Amino acid sequence: MMFTLTALGGTFDIIHVGHVRLIEKAVSVSQKIIIGLTSDSFISKNGKMINNNFKQRFENLEKMIHNRFPNCSFEIAKLDDDFGPAVIEGDVDALVVSEETCKKGDILNNLRKDRNLTPVEIITVPMHLASDGKPISSTRIRN
Repeated sequence: MMFTLTALGGTFDIIHVGHVRLIEKAVSVSQKIIIGLTSDSFISKNGKMINNNFKQRFENLEKMIHNRFPNCSFEIAKLDDDFGPAVIEGDVDALVVSEETCKKGDILNNLRKDRNLTPVEIITVPMHLASDGKPISSTRIRN
């Protein structure tokens, strides 16, 4: 199935294979993707530690997409909460999530239902496991 606009989101502090797989999935099922990139204030509000500020994370993400997915039509939007306006009120028809964040899809569809909007298709991408059998994450890489 091909979607018109697919969304995904994250911190993208240290870009790793799990991030690439999320974007790869979104690109494979959609004409255009929108990536919600968490703001520095939203990250600190959630008590997370990061190595790179928003500007650096934005630049790294943009560069990676241009290098790996040169024909991808995409937009990066700043996220100050779990879901940006494009996802809650806009034309997004699918959401790509990891197994770790799949519950956010249900939350999003409840918010859309409250606004009398059509639910989005939730596409779950399996977590990529490191050599120790545990999921790869920026936190684990930092540690």
